[in-house]
Amino acid sequence: MVWLRRTTHYLFIVVVAVNSTLLTINAGDYIFYTDWAWTSFVVFSVSQSTMLVVGAIYYMLFTGVPGTATYYATIMTIYTWVAKGAWFALGYPYDFVVTPVWIPSAMLLDLTYWATRRNKHAAIIIGGTLVGLSLPIFNMINLLLVRDPLEMAFKYPRPTLPPYMTPIEPQVGKFYNSPVALGSGAAAVLSVPIAALGAKLNTWTYRWMA
Repeated sequence: MVWLRRTTHYLFIVVVAVNSTLLTINAGDYIFYTDWAWTSFVVFSVSQSTMLVVGAIYYMLFTGVPGTATYYATIMTIYTWVAKGAWFALGYPYDFVVTPVWIPSAMLLDLTYWATRRNKHAAIIIGGTLVGLSLPIFNMINLLLVRDPLEMAFKYPRPTLPPYMTPIEPQVGKFYNSPVALGSGAAAVLSVPIAALGAKLNTWTYRWMA
């Protein structure tokens, strides 16, 4: 049954990585991630942090090797860059979808696992918190490097969107003054239970295949 258990593990890893790419396309395209950056950045931060941490900790605990989370984040990054090619083929610029910066946050998860001598609970609590805190910071830097997002949005409109999703001027400060701080706080809190879920999925898979 070992081959079946391992196949199940790898299938889950591929599914989560592909879903991460789809999540980026939907939660990270030019409207959601750039035009609406200042009011939806918190949602983006939470979605990307939790999606990263659930797959990364599952994969890391499966192999038991520090560095696996970074490898997983690299897979997500490559998948997303490949997916950007599909938009490019449709005539959009290559920066139409902004690829999130996952790798540094995954490295912090790996470092936590390594520094605590492969302590699963420390990886969940400390590593999950670090992923949630760091990912919004790295992605805001990434976002600031994108060329004029409003110009991009109006140059390439999406007629299939309902009226409430049309590009608007960012309303900075209306809901909160620091989307990075709020995003980091929310993501740090939510990444811990999601990391615990990823760890538990590992246990459930072994029990199911035993």
